[in-house]
Amino acid sequence: MDKIRNTKTFMRITHRYLGYFLAGIMAVYAISGVLLVYRDTDFLKKEKNYEKTFEPNLDEKKLGKEIKIKGFEVDKTKGDVMYFKQGTYNIKTGEAKYKKKELPFVLDKMTKLHKSQSKDTLSPLNTFFGISLFFFVLSSFWMFPPKSKIFKRGMIFTIIGIVIALLLTFI
Repeated sequence: MDKIRNTKTFMRITHRYLGYFLAGIMAVYAISGVLLVYRDTDFLKKEKNYEKTFEPNLDEKKLGKEIKIKGFEVDKTKGDVMYFKQGTYNIKTGEAKYKKKELPFVLDKMTKLHKSQSKDTLSPLNTFFGISLFFFVLSSFWMFPPKSKIFKRGMIFTIIGIVIALLLTFI
């Protein structure tokens, strides 16, 4: 293992090995992040048919919550049957037949990484990953001597990146 002589070598060595360690995690986050950008489309989604029995006499709001369809809306009610874009719900029996478009199992699990909350089992991984990414940001400034041409050019790119991120955030 390399000897740590000063802050610069510590940052470079830690940056290197943490980067190797996180390579797989970063690939998963990168793929799932791109997928989440297109979550409002049917990109890579497959249609699945469901037949489930829910509690009878659910109103539109409760049924939408049970079925877990965003923008759920009942088109019409005819007799004991509610009709909605994705299927039907029998008010008396609670039987629902509907279709949903979902990502394949593996991709769906990957996108859940981005959606986890503090109560989820993935939250420690997300926290560790976020802290690690922040370390990468900071440690990158120790890769080259501050007086070097590469470092100065890197600072220009850093400023441009910050400005673009802020502009896109507030526009």
